[in-house]
Amino acid sequence: MAEVYYVGVDVGTASVRAALVTRAGLLQSTAEEPISIWEPQADHYVQSSAEIWEKCCSVVKRVTQHVERSQVRGIGFDATCSLVVLDQSFQPVPVSQDGDRQRNVVMWMDHRAEEQAACITNAGHRVLNRVGGVMSPEMQPPKLLWLKENLKERCWNKAAHFFDLPDFLSWKATGSLTRSLCTLVCKWTYCPPEGWDASFWTSIGLEDLLENNSSKIGGAVFPHPGSVTCPPGSPLGDGLTREAAADLGLDPGTAVGASLIDAHAGGLGVIGADVKGFLLPCEDQPITTRMAMICGTSTCHMAISEQALFVPGVWGPCLSAMVPGMWLNEGGQSATGRLIDHVVKGHAAYAQLQERARQSLPFTGGNIYSYLNSHLSSMVNDGSAVDLLGSSLHVWPDFHGNRSPLADPTLKGMMIGLSLSQTLDDLALLYLATVQALALGTLHILDAMREAGHDIRTLFLCGGLSKNALFVQIHANATGLPVVLPDQMEAVLIGAAVLGACASQDYSSIQEAMEKMAKVGKVVQPDRELQSFYERKYKVFLKLFAHQREYQAIMNQR
Repeated sequence: MAEVYYVGVDVGTASVRAALVTRAGLLQSTAEEPISIWEPQADHYVQSSAEIWEKCCSVVKRVTQHVERSQVRGIGFDATCSLVVLDQSFQPVPVSQDGDRQRNVVMWMDHRAEEQAACITNAGHRVLNRVGGVMSPEMQPPKLLWLKENLKERCWNKAAHFFDLPDFLSWKATGSLTRSLCTLVCKWTYCPPEGWDASFWTSIGLEDLLENNSSKIGGAVFPHPGSVTCPPGSPLGDGLTREAAADLGLDPGTAVGASLIDAHAGGLGVIGADVKGFLLPCEDQPITTRMAMICGTSTCHMAISEQALFVPGVWGPCLSAMVPGMWLNEGGQSATGRLIDHVVKGHAAYAQLQERARQSLPFTGGNIYSYLNSHLSSMVNDGSAVDLLGSSLHVWPDFHGNRSPLADPTLKGMMIGLSLSQTLDDLALLYLATVQALALGTLHILDAMREAGHDIRTLFLCGGLSKNALFVQIHANATGLPVVLPDQMEAVLIGAAVLGACASQDYSSIQEAMEKMAKVGKVVQPDRELQSFYERKYKVFLKLFAHQREYQAIMNQR
């Protein structure tokens, strides 16, 4: 009997990836293509939906070229929670002052709508209870409001369809306007089963989005029926349309699962793995004792619960946004991999680091972070832990604002303990302190979730930063929790493939598909001897925030 496969497509911040995955969750082949990012002005980041779809088609063709089309049973898409704007004819509408029609995607990390987000927060509508009490500029309502206030003629009046990028991809594939509950609930304030809260959109001046049964944004306004919504992994339409099948190199009718935000796909790809035999504190415990961390350009912290838990500064609770029938809370850090890159590449010794990494090619593969990890180990000459090198250098990591648990996009980064030295050793120590700060930020989020009722005992990491051994170990040490790494390192792609597997109905549920297709690869235990060190460093970490607030208050005095 011929093997059957599923395709997972992941649209990240800077690239599109695809994977061909077996029924048992093994990666057979992967492909990747870069996508363009434009920054027309500060804090404005835009992309092209046409280019993204073109790259999706390219990578899918590459990963499926050596199998029969009939062997591909389903396909699933995940993407960043970016905003796609199309007109009545489903053609791109520009989202910038330059009027370039092809640049019709407001990226997730675009912070142009900070003022609008603050106004929505200050209005205090009840929907804010489901986003941690604060509206983030990374969510869609403030971005929509910015477009109406700043590009009314060029964009707003021409727009007929506003999609979250994951929903745009499933529409391109199937022609179905059905929206995933993942996107609508997490980023748009939708609340099943009631639907849209009309009073919210009216209160912020976007009541025109409710016209024609909210056709521009999908969903429904209670009690009137609107366009359909569904949980992730639900089969959409009649599968791939003829046009999309030709673009992707697959058979028409191939099952397509309702999509996910990329971080949530990573959650699916790790959090449901069978952990028997690994002696973990979450073994024989409900899945609610696990937290998935999807660590890349930014980091998302996913925790699920059987009952709705409200966590100040943390998004959610969102019903059926990742695992159908369960509530999701999503914490996050807006810049993690991006922050590490910023700190390292902006240092005076960066050129020296690049040269050393090239010279150590046989040992580190030329990777600058593998070299830095090795260099830090060489700086410890008494057998003590590398972590202790960070005892006199402290970083507050919110260079791009704080998503959780403070929910303050105006916060800035801080560094304490700098000297005039600009050596490679100094660069390595600053890199270490930055990684430690990110881990302490995760602890900050964990504390907020625990206080609200979550019982998290094990971390499940995936994404690019999960391949950095120092990043993983420091997260275990700082939080005091074991870290599970997936057997297949591309867990986001596995999660996207799970959607296709569910849509094909080869598995009866997301939960069954997760358990069968996600597997434990490695467990990293915390170093208990460092507990006291990180308790002290965490106190310093929280002091940095308090001092920043104090400095702001002083400077705001008249």
